[in-house]
Amino acid sequence: MTPRTTPRPADGIDAFEDLESYDDVPERLIGYPAVFHALGIGSSAVRTVLDYGCGPGKVATRVVEASDARVVAVDLAPRALEIARERRPHPRIDYRQTDDGGLGFLADGSVDAAMACFVFTTAGEIEALHDIAAETHRVLRPGGRFAVLDANPRTTGIRFSTFRSGEPGRVYTKGERRRSRLERPGGAAPLERTDHHWPCQTYLDVLGKAGFTDLDVHEPVLTHTSALLGGDPAEAGHPPFLVVSGVRR
Repeated sequence: MTPRTTPRPADGIDAFEDLESYDDVPERLIGYPAVFHALGIGSSAVRTVLDYGCGPGKVATRVVEASDARVVAVDLAPRALEIARERRPHPRIDYRQTDDGGLGFLADGSVDAAMACFVFTTAGEIEALHDIAAETHRVLRPGGRFAVLDANPRTTGIRFSTFRSGEPGRVYTKGERRRSRLERPGGAAPLERTDHHWPCQTYLDVLGKAGFTDLDVHEPVLTHTSALLGGDPAEAGHPPFLVVSGVRR
């Protein structure tokens, strides 16, 4: 359930350390701002944010840097949380481990907004997606929004500035395993990861079944020149990410 392209057990205990070296530039410039906008992070109405599948805490840290909100950052992986607590401690971030994906330590309606960044693609069974959405719906207050961020299933195989999700020319079926490649700076060897392909309609179906309404699909692209992505990045013409959000009524 940890985002930022979750390492599988076969990748070994150093997999999270490897991910620390990945420079998530497209995510920082395009993906996370789209999520924050969808959730209203930075507004006075969002005081508590759930980061479901927080990994080593990179996105939770960006939330507290961009707002006065408190973050409940939850993950299954003890090693990811160990890195988060050691390297990204913050008085407004509460790192919590879940053994089964449940959020029993949170009361009904206790958070103002929730996000799951690069979490759905780590799950190989549709039932796991339904469980995540249902539990998130439970802990959100009425009117709170849930946003899911993943690599865009409609641009699978395109080589973006720092990553490629899936093989070029391949057509993936619902839930199919898919190889992803993350480029690392400084000449380090790329990281190879395995995730799962979920069509856009799957996200809509899962959130709708959980009870979310006012569903929105956003496929952001790079709208400004950035030296960090070079002169002609693929992100300017192809949306690298998919953001699906909904409201708890």
